[in-house]
Amino acid sequence: MNILLLEDDTVLKESITEFLEVKNYKVDSYENSNDAFDAIFSSEYDLLLLDVNVPGEWNGFSLRKKLSLEEKNIPTIFVTSMSSSDAMLQGYANGCCDYIKKPFDLIELYLRVQHALKANCFKTDNDFLELSKGCRYNLSTYELISDNETILLSKTESKIFELFLKNRNQIVTFEMLYEQIWENNVEATNARVQINNLRRKLPKDVIRNVYGLGYRLDC
Repeated sequence: MNILLLEDDTVLKESITEFLEVKNYKVDSYENSNDAFDAIFSSEYDLLLLDVNVPGEWNGFSLRKKLSLEEKNIPTIFVTSMSSSDAMLQGYANGCCDYIKKPFDLIELYLRVQHALKANCFKTDNDFLELSKGCRYNLSTYELISDNETILLSKTESKIFELFLKNRNQIVTFEMLYEQIWENNVEATNARVQINNLRRKLPKDVIRNVYGLGYRLDC
């Protein structure tokens, strides 16, 4: 498994790198967000560990948002000293699957890395994504196949569902939904109605409500 680490604290960067390499991960570490961005597009990574306040054109949050716009949906953990609830919400809004506050124990980081790497659990078969036993989704026709029954999703439901797919096992915040699906031109009540209509078409608890934050597609 290949991990990219963006951390400008040299001592912490070296400690994390050495620890994860002992656990048999390959780690490429960078101190500048520009260097990290270039590396992400020149190599294949299974996980990103991003500090937030780093040198370069982007901070950790804006780098993750930039990668999402470029459809680089790599599981991401923010590793930061920013401990406020607002910072955590911003982290999840920009597509992370976990958020760990400094200082932390390296064993805790290792457990979170293991959990985040399990996010890559979908199997592809041409245009199909396998979601669970007896349930798959056709990316070309917007059809959901559940227990051999074809369920056609509307265009909006398909957009919502594909946003969840890109961020599988990660929290999709209300802000992400409002911005990426409706370009912030929707009433919250109407948005939730459409999301709940989609949830009713899926097997139970595939999309879970995360109280106060948004939703998560579990695989």
